[in-house]
Amino acid sequence: MANVGIARLCKDKPSVHGKGGPHRILHDISMDIADGEFLVLVGPSGCGKTTLLRCVAGLETLTSGQISIDGQPVSDMPPQDRDIAMVFQSYALYPHMTVRENLSFGLKMRRTDPSEITSRVDEAAHMLDIGHLFSRYPRELSGGQRQRVAMGRAMVRRPKVFLFDEPLSNLDAALRQQTRLELLRLHKRLGATMIYVTHDQIEAMTLADRIAVLKQGKVEQIGTPATLYGQPANTFVARFFGTPEMNLLPGRIEAGWFTADGIPFRVCLPGFPDRPVCLGIRAEDVQVQQTAREELPQGRIEVIEHHGHEDLLHIRCGDKVLSVRSPANKTWPPGTVVHLVVSPERCHVFAQHGETGADGDRLGPYAQTEAPL
Repeated sequence: MANVGIARLCKDKPSVHGKGGPHRILHDISMDIADGEFLVLVGPSGCGKTTLLRCVAGLETLTSGQISIDGQPVSDMPPQDRDIAMVFQSYALYPHMTVRENLSFGLKMRRTDPSEITSRVDEAAHMLDIGHLFSRYPRELSGGQRQRVAMGRAMVRRPKVFLFDEPLSNLDAALRQQTRLELLRLHKRLGATMIYVTHDQIEAMTLADRIAVLKQGKVEQIGTPATLYGQPANTFVARFFGTPEMNLLPGRIEAGWFTADGIPFRVCLPGFPDRPVCLGIRAEDVQVQQTAREELPQGRIEVIEHHGHEDLLHIRCGDKVLSVRSPANKTWPPGTVVHLVVSPERCHVFAQHGETGADGDRLGPYAQTEAPL
């Protein structure tokens, strides 16, 4: 397998209808993917993640920057010489060929020895449990079976790098979960370097060794799933990871207390300077109780979502609605007035920007052994 280096990569595309200058869609992207690493590129639609993957594959030319595989520059190298294999969202199987023919076609084009072709195809079929499908055509397969065949076709080439472009997006929820597990097993068996594109945060958190979060063609943060969830670099990353989204409250810290703008919500945060901030609190980091304490913010339960093992409470606090997880064995009728217990060491503090839509950078968590509440 191989490591992949991306250095100061920029990509421009012509403006729509040819009016005006070119439009930059990737801005100065740099990252290193280690040998055998599973890196996931994640972000909303249009953020540039598929374009970045296509640049690595050689399907897009770079405006500037450099891509290397195993230390060798490949930016000017045609796709067929980069020793990569790509699995597409649409499967891209040859409809007139059987499963066996689809799996072996690429090797035949490379004039691989027939006995080697048979060995590789049989090995991939065994790993992916598709040997019983050899005589079928793509039209006779389910979506999950087609995806396994597409992965098998990539595997038989034994490339240095596997690239996946939203390969599970056409599958239903249950099949996506099953195929995610198959991908994890496949990565463990092969020890392969894999770069995977998705807009689904659950796929990213489940599959990745590390995740690169993109927004509008720029890298917002790269890190392990635990780092991105527990230490998001800014409010965009904080909102992107976690279901429900992190509660974000604009407000101000004064004399060690955070006070939210326009709502009755205060938390003691000593150690931060007086300044406008945005306070982030995940749903699992708030506790609710009916015992009144003057210093605790309070709200009224508006809606309850029952999830079996837990409930998700939507609590109105002034003009804001906060999401709070609660054990399923608690009974909270809608309309109940509750008090919110927030531990400062579980809060996330971000800078507050005046520009509309700006994402505040992380200022840090408040760290203390005991909550002052």
